[in-house]
Amino acid sequence: MEILQRLTEITTRYTPKRYPLETTLETDMENNQNPETYSHPDQPVRHSYPLAIEKAGVGTALGLLRKTLPYALVRFGILFAFSLGSVLWWGGTLGGGGFLLSRENFFTTILGWGWILAGAGGYGYLWYTVLRYFLYLIKAGHIAVLTEIVTKNQVGNGDKNMFAYGKDVVTARFKEVNVLFGLDLLIAGVVRAFNGTLNFIGGLIPIPGVKNLTKVVGVVIKAMTTYIDETIFSYNLARGDSNPWRSGRDGLIYYAQNAKEILKTSIGIVLLEKVLVLVVWLAFFLPIFAFVALVGDAGPLFGWVVFIAFLMAWNFDKAFLHPLFLIMIMTKFHVCAKGQTIDETWDARLEKASGKFRKIKDGIKEWTPPSEPPAPLAAEGPGDVPAPEAAQASGAPPPETPAQKPKVAEPPPPSDDPPAKDSPPESP
Repeated sequence: MEILQRLTEITTRYTPKRYPLETTLETDMENNQNPETYSHPDQPVRHSYPLAIEKAGVGTALGLLRKTLPYALVRFGILFAFSLGSVLWWGGTLGGGGFLLSRENFFTTILGWGWILAGAGGYGYLWYTVLRYFLYLIKAGHIAVLTEIVTKNQVGNGDKNMFAYGKDVVTARFKEVNVLFGLDLLIAGVVRAFNGTLNFIGGLIPIPGVKNLTKVVGVVIKAMTTYIDETIFSYNLARGDSNPWRSGRDGLIYYAQNAKEILKTSIGIVLLEKVLVLVVWLAFFLPIFAFVALVGDAGPLFGWVVFIAFLMAWNFDKAFLHPLFLIMIMTKFHVCAKGQTIDETWDARLEKASGKFRKIKDGIKEWTPPSEPPAPLAAEGPGDVPAPEAAQASGAPPPETPAQKPKVAEPPPPSDDPPAKDSPPESP
């Protein structure tokens, strides 16, 4: 008895202080809300998700890229196959069109130009509509896995491979993922307009006399725009908000609050990318050129060697360097926004900078979550299994209904529910 009393005293003494967000999260759990939901849209700090990283930097980003390397390899394989297909496609399009045009009669001339235009249109459709969207779904799965590792240092409960987890998240949040596919353009427009109002970017670049070089500043702004929309998608997943427009709006405000720190990282990315892309291009160009020179005269094929080396370097950049730089921006954002109170004065400033911010705010009001809640992606134990399935698995009788047991808490309002699952679409 004395031992039990002593343990109670020790536990009481070292119980950590409870902050308002933690109390709110516990209340959410008591109300049968998804314990993975860390969204608090009506509080000064809009999120309470945990972080498994303490700092952001190149080392942290390299470690996270290594852990999720299969995603980068798959992306590289798809881009490589598409590049090879592009060479064959354009070869057939231009070669076939040139052959028809060379016949020099009215019918073959019309047919030749029709062949070229149809080939160009078909290529544009495949890239902008099919492949681009497919790569977006893969990227969404990659960001979901990265977000899990950044916040929990594991994927799910450790019982799923990363591809299965990424697919489950994209499927469960298919409606949100599609909304974010369009929301990306609005966010990019807001970020581009906002960054254009900043007057300290030139002063952050560690190159003498660069303060007035608007082209360099523009490159930094463009680089930042590329990664922030994807970072806000990660913020949406980590926060677990049921309204992606709301978390998108809050994410933009958090970016504006921390723009200076995030832009410092972006400047490092711009400088690092230029160097690494050149190194990668040379790594592909020199072996290919040496091989062609050994086989025969490299002069006539020099243009093709340059083109192929450029294509491979571009694929490598998009498959490996882009995720690396995204992770650097993403981790910097999460570290800066951790426990940070939102500054609502940025709402009016962003709306003044870009009318697209108003469209995002309108989207908050118009958003209707899917009608059915998603099934849990993973269960940690019997307590995480939904009641009907748990009862069937154990052979126990079904639980009492709320009418039989009035003390059970009422379900939370729909706006606080975890993201819901659409009717199962085609598997991405």
